[in-house]
Amino acid sequence: MTWTEGDIPDQTGRTVLVTGANSGLGLRTAEVLGAKGARVLLACRSPERGRRALERVLAGGGTAELVALDLADLASVRDAAAAVRERTGSLDVLMNNAGVMAVPLGRTADGFERQFGTNHLGHAALTWQLMPLLRATPGARVVTLSSLAHTGGSLDLADPNYEVRRYSSWRAYSQSKLANLLFARELDRRCRSAGVDVTSVAAHPGITATELSANMARSRGNPLVALGAKVGDFFAQSVEKGALPQLYAATSPDVEGGGYYGPDGWRGMRGHPTRADSSAAARDELAAARLWDLTAELTGVTPDPS
Repeated sequence: MTWTEGDIPDQTGRTVLVTGANSGLGLRTAEVLGAKGARVLLACRSPERGRRALERVLAGGGTAELVALDLADLASVRDAAAAVRERTGSLDVLMNNAGVMAVPLGRTADGFERQFGTNHLGHAALTWQLMPLLRATPGARVVTLSSLAHTGGSLDLADPNYEVRRYSSWRAYSQSKLANLLFARELDRRCRSAGVDVTSVAAHPGITATELSANMARSRGNPLVALGAKVGDFFAQSVEKGALPQLYAATSPDVEGGGYYGPDGWRGMRGHPTRADSSAAARDELAAARLWDLTAELTGVTPDPS
């Protein structure tokens, strides 16, 4: 399969929310879907960078609006969800794209380990609070971005926030990406069980040159880490190619609920969208159900479907 942006059907009349839409994969997704006719809500933490992204989407002929969202603050997540519900009565696609990668130990506004709190808990809380809009939209989809890195970690449900364990930035990142994949699949299972017409899938971009590597390097303040990030980006594929799996997951009629999509090249590192392999841990339905319950406990948000 050689699926490209040209295969995306007309998106006129559809509403899409993209988290982390100010740069990288999120911005590319917003630009493409806006140019295809969708109304795109750009959920961004930085007002300044969000405005620049908005200008780019509008310049490309898209219809777009900004939504203030800081996934590392559950109060901001609640406010963002409320703002979206006030602006629209339907939501065709929720693209859970934003994330942080391999940063030093830090805490969110609510005290969670920064990567688990931002990448997983913030997105799960947002998804549950936007389910009324998704339920109201026939054929709605939730696309959650995972990573090849999900295979490098495990999910410690007893200590997900590294309050006891010794912290490892890469293991924490892998855990958060594993949580993304488990959540996406559990959401789809629960929607099907409850008869809810919402499809949940996951995607990953392979190895793509985005700002994640640069942000990670800056957070470390280490010139060797910065050099390594630049070398890695040299061998990575472009953002335009890296965004294809999530665009496919959001728009293709061939997408199956609970599916995981990524590049078709060697070890899923680059190429065109296809069904992706995942680790055994990512297929553990018991762990997914336990994560679902733990997420509700930590966020204080009522799951939907309950």
